[in-house]
Amino acid sequence: MSDDNHILTEEETEQLMKKFDRESRVRHFTGIPDKIIKGLLLFFAAYVFWVTLIATLPEQVRRSAFVGILVFIGFLLYPRRKGMTGRVNYIPWYDFVLAFLGLASFFYYVVNYEVIINKAILIQPFDIAVGVTGIIILAELCRRVIGIPILVVATGFITYAFIDGFSLRRIIHQLYYTTDGIIGTPIGVCSTFIVLFIFLASFLEKSGIAKFFIDLANSVAGFTAGGPAKVAVIASALEGMISGSSVANTVGSGSVTIPMMKKTGYKPEFAAAVEAAASTGGQIVPPILGAAAFLMAEFTGIPYLVIAGSAILPAILYFVGIFFVVHFEAKKLGLEGLPKESIPKFLPLFLKKGYLFLPIIVLIVFMGIGFTPAYAACIGVLSAFAVSFFSRETRFTPEGFIDAVTNGSRNTIGVAVACAVAGTIIGIVSLTGIGQLLIGQLTSIVNNPFLVSTGTSLLVALLITMLTCLVIGMGLPTTANYVIMATITAPMVMRAGEASGIVVPLLAAHMFVFYFGILADITPPVALAAYAGAAIAKSNPLATAVTATRLAIAAFIVPFIFVFSPEMLFIGTTPLPFIMTIITSIVGMFNIAIGLEGFMLRKLGVPLRLIAVAAGLLLINPGIFYDLIGISLSAFVILIHVIMYRRDKHKLR
Repeated sequence: MSDDNHILTEEETEQLMKKFDRESRVRHFTGIPDKIIKGLLLFFAAYVFWVTLIATLPEQVRRSAFVGILVFIGFLLYPRRKGMTGRVNYIPWYDFVLAFLGLASFFYYVVNYEVIINKAILIQPFDIAVGVTGIIILAELCRRVIGIPILVVATGFITYAFIDGFSLRRIIHQLYYTTDGIIGTPIGVCSTFIVLFIFLASFLEKSGIAKFFIDLANSVAGFTAGGPAKVAVIASALEGMISGSSVANTVGSGSVTIPMMKKTGYKPEFAAAVEAAASTGGQIVPPILGAAAFLMAEFTGIPYLVIAGSAILPAILYFVGIFFVVHFEAKKLGLEGLPKESIPKFLPLFLKKGYLFLPIIVLIVFMGIGFTPAYAACIGVLSAFAVSFFSRETRFTPEGFIDAVTNGSRNTIGVAVACAVAGTIIGIVSLTGIGQLLIGQLTSIVNNPFLVSTGTSLLVALLITMLTCLVIGMGLPTTANYVIMATITAPMVMRAGEASGIVVPLLAAHMFVFYFGILADITPPVALAAYAGAAIAKSNPLATAVTATRLAIAAFIVPFIFVFSPEMLFIGTTPLPFIMTIITSIVGMFNIAIGLEGFMLRKLGVPLRLIAVAAGLLLINPGIFYDLIGISLSAFVILIHVIMYRRDKHKLR
């Protein structure tokens, strides 16, 4: 790349994805092999929609077949190591062996599930051998697609089961032949809901909605101070509605927005950090909320629409916080917006391409009138295909349709493998009771008499959970991180609340875990989204990650507040107080932003910055008492600041 600020080509974008996103490191095929692979991916898609809309298979059959097909395709697509993707149309013999062994292992249960169920735990040596084979092959595919860290965690749990005295027969039965293990809740949710939303995202992306989001954000904010950074924030928030990958969002929209930000005058680290922080936040944007939201609905028993509705205000605060920091950074640097002649006009653009929003609206409406998320997603896919014909630019060709379907199938592999391996952890927790043991140990720590007497038990429990989520999230996908932490630390948070005399709602505890699992993507030292942005911006990766963490400060604050004050999640409140909470919280983020940036109309001194941050925290925390104090402090900061600004202007005269 001769020009550091040029927009990345499709080939350069693909190379970055392969570098930072393991799920993108697939083999290349042309000719007949390419047609065969696409045929397998189309077959998998047909199976998913057939099972969802027509068939009524037993859960064991449906889930095992789902995993078996993906394991087979996975070994054909993913090479043994990173550097083996360059050779076209080449699959080594051992990957064919692993693919067919994996398929046979999982379909052995599909064919014989009634016999195996009747055996209960008295499975035979051949059954055990099949189970061991299936688990080992799944682990190898996980290593290729996801990485080693999740395998280390799963192996630790399985080892504990042996140490605890459980036999190989008992462990294999639990992990392989019951719906408490590999084909447990995570893979059940993945095969029922998540996969269909992945297909929806693939169809929307193929329709050109990502470019529409960038153009729309440009028309709204491109002309303002530091416009390209605000474009990145708005576009990433919109793209987050349909995508669940921080790295994919960063590379996809960042290939356009990061060079634009650098040209405007932002430092490379800041430009990359803005895109990484905004793209990571895409996973908390309703209606999809990444894949973990569907798991949350299954684990908590709370309707998915309630979870999506509860996530609205925290998501708003996250992006408002980044938006304000970006604005004051632009003001501090004296940056201008893009030339007005280069910016599309909002109304003509919306009238021309606003129909691309229709599939998302259809999705929300159909879920709202009582359809299951799975059926609503199917209808969303059909509507995405239908609305593409509204314009020649977005119209699906036969090749485009096949690409959308095959991309959806391919994108399912990583999430499904993570869910299957996470299922082994849940299976061991259920078998051994280690979850209750760990919860008990953690609870004994946070219920220390000193912490109880000082009323800090819950705060300490939240800090432990936050740090654990961030550490585990360094090597695990969001879905797997959430599954593990929701199983172990979410109950601890609720117990610690009881010890402190505070009722922590189930949704608040799980949403807390969800948030900090996502933030691992931008938190040093392993911050893949930030590093992907740094590669585009040619900035220092660690400095980019640190800046991204600062930009995402709202995501580190808001979860603590909605645990102590669940009104933020629309729990136990009514519309009018909730609207007031939105208003005061946005004003609070304004104060936090000027405190972090140290700039509003002019530079702020340290005392005013500290007061501004304190005012912001009080305003974000729901409650009339906190709001009154926060508003008073905010008014004080603004008044003093305006007086100082006018004094400076007077001196210049």
